[in-house]
Amino acid sequence: ATKIPFRLNQNQALLTFEEEEVAQRLTKMSKHSVNLDSTTANVTVKPFELDMGFQFELHVTVSGKKINVSEIPELPIPEGWVRDKLELHFYKIEQAEGGGEIENVTYNKGSGTAVITFLKPGASYKFVGCTKFPFCAEERWFILSVSPHFDFHLRKFQPFCRVSKKTILLKGIPEVEEDEESVQDMIEIHFQKPSNGGGELEKIKYASRGAAYVCFEE
Repeated sequence: ATKIPFRLNQNQALLTFEEEEVAQRLTKMSKHSVNLDSTTANVTVKPFELDMGFQFELHVTVSGKKINVSEIPELPIPEGWVRDKLELHFYKIEQAEGGGEIENVTYNKGSGTAVITFLKPGASYKFVGCTKFPFCAEERWFILSVSPHFDFHLRKFQPFCRVSKKTILLKGIPEVEEDEESVQDMIEIHFQKPSNGGGELEKIKYASRGAAYVCFEE
């Protein structure tokens, strides 16, 4: 599931309680008078909702038929010839005891890369453990880089909109002389007391200046 950042604006606080019923009870009460040492603040509790996120499964497998080739030199010959040279080279390459018959070569001249697809499944595993291969072209020797080719499959992709039932959003906290940590402590004390409708807190985040981005996990 994607992490959904929530923007906590100045003079706001997020409180996450251990019990859902505490958060729901405080939300229904809506208005609260919080003692901030030198002043009493009338704050508002709002229900908390996250923006839309996404859930999905990403399956990654190492291809048994394909390898990635990079650092292919730019040669003064047609692209078709380069593909032919790559095909011949990786068909009978000694370091991998011969890759075997090749089904397809996709060559990108601009990036100096290619994808070699072998006909026989498992042929690409011969190249595991060796990343550099010599390559002769136009009577010159070059070193090519070879890496596994990964196949990515996205499954069960679906949007979702989540509500944190244990979290409340506190608005209308006034600016006071006390530092941010002290104000946060006073807010926490108030909302932990059962006499104020509160309960045990898991986490609290208060923003006295600027804004903060808070991520929630399932």
